[in-house]
Amino acid sequence: MKTLLALLIVGCTTVVFSQPNINNELKKDVSFLASDVLEGRNTGTKGELLAAGYIMGKFYELGLIPKGENGYLQEFFVKPKNNPHSRLKADTSVAISGRNIIGFIDNKAAKTIVIGAHYDHLGFGDEGSLYSGNDSIHNGADDNASGVASIIQLARILKDKNKSNNYLFIAFSGEEKGLWGSGWFVKHPTIELSTINYMINLDMVGRLGADLKLLVYGTGTSPVWNAALDATASGKFHLIRKESGVGPSDHMSFYLQDIPVLHFFTGQHDDYHKPTDDAEKVNVDGMVAIIQLIDAIITNLDGSDKLAFTKTKDEESEKAPKYSVTLGVIPDYMFEGEGMRIDGVKENQPAQLAGILKGDVVITMGEIPIKTMMDYVKSLSQFKKGDRTIVTILRNNKEKMAVKVQF
Repeated sequence: MKTLLALLIVGCTTVVFSQPNINNELKKDVSFLASDVLEGRNTGTKGELLAAGYIMGKFYELGLIPKGENGYLQEFFVKPKNNPHSRLKADTSVAISGRNIIGFIDNKAAKTIVIGAHYDHLGFGDEGSLYSGNDSIHNGADDNASGVASIIQLARILKDKNKSNNYLFIAFSGEEKGLWGSGWFVKHPTIELSTINYMINLDMVGRLGADLKLLVYGTGTSPVWNAALDATASGKFHLIRKESGVGPSDHMSFYLQDIPVLHFFTGQHDDYHKPTDDAEKVNVDGMVAIIQLIDAIITNLDGSDKLAFTKTKDEESEKAPKYSVTLGVIPDYMFEGEGMRIDGVKENQPAQLAGILKGDVVITMGEIPIKTMMDYVKSLSQFKKGDRTIVTILRNNKEKMAVKVQF
């Protein structure tokens, strides 16, 4: 393994960086990580190993100190569980081997900031895909080549500034399978968890829109976050703030260890978890703006005491009743109004068959009012396969419609 990793690193260090243009470097990194040669970077595959080698090469070029258990590498082993929504049944008797890639900037400080992004994706789409066609490579340019390319640039920026903290950069694998890599790291940390000041996570930061909406999770996990965001993002973004530290990405693993977190996300889109999430669709200028915002936040807090941690009211973790049916829709996590806005409709699922469209806002399911996403989840428990109900939607922000749905 050491020989293979050495060859991978050497093979990925042919480019010499000299005051690089950040846009060009981001394009280059996203293009490689989202290329067909990596076959979707599924955890435990050749494509994941090639991606790991590329990231290690970047860390090596930047002079980051290896902070894994074997150089930059932290290998982990997890036995998969069968996902009822997966196209293929997993072999639950054999553990899958994945790899976190970890690099360190040592400023001899007492505190360390963790900056992370997951680099795995869906491979050929056998698990978690929203594509109904034949197996195809899911390149995951936004999800999450965009985040990995961004942490590489943040490592470049932070090498020679803001030295009140050390910096630990982690490219996680296994996020798509259930936060495997970040969950493994917090159980097998390569630095003392008690020295971590806070964790910043970037997952899907490649589709900043013209409305400049940027969703930030974890703003309630420390008393300082809102003031820091006000000081650095005012007039530059339309921030949508979510206090909870619980959410479907790697920051949650750190939040559950009582570590303040911020998670940056530009929202879902029609290419989410489909083969069409390709590099040419990534908004590189938007990525630069988010990188600059994170740099500004770190600069704003540099020299401060260790951040206080606050446990949040985690609506996402409320005990929702079990349910056996779904509309077959993708919620719009950036929506700020009442109801559940639909950001995508899956083919041949109840919502599509009932004529529900992307952009519709669900306001009732049967007799149950839907004001939040959690209301929708709770309402599903009232139905079983074969049931029929009336779903009330708001279309184009004005037209209220009642549609018949069969689960």
